Amino acid sequence: MRIVHGIALSICALAAGVVLAGEEKIQLKEGPGVDKVRANCVSCHSLDYVLGNSPFLDDKGWDAEVKKMINAFKAPIKPEDAAPIAEYLARYYGKR
Repeated sequence: MRIVHGIALSICALAAGVVLAGEEKIQLKEGPGVDKVRANCVSCHSLDYVLGNSPFLDDKGWDAEVKKMINAFKAPIKPEDAAPIAEYLARYYGKR
């Protein structure tokens, strides 16, 4: 039983190392509103979320997503920052 436990721990440690080794910091495209995205979005989730949704969300989709973050998840986004964030995401990461 100790051998099985040791093997399981070794596999987990190895897998964690592979995951950490593959992590790269995501760089957002520069443009109007990027500062608001950096200041607001990453306080709750990684930027992987932006890239993962970019093939699916158009202008209306990103606007709805930002509103969902504010209303459903209580993201602390200032009302005046919501539109610039949605516009940035739609322009640079929107489905076309």
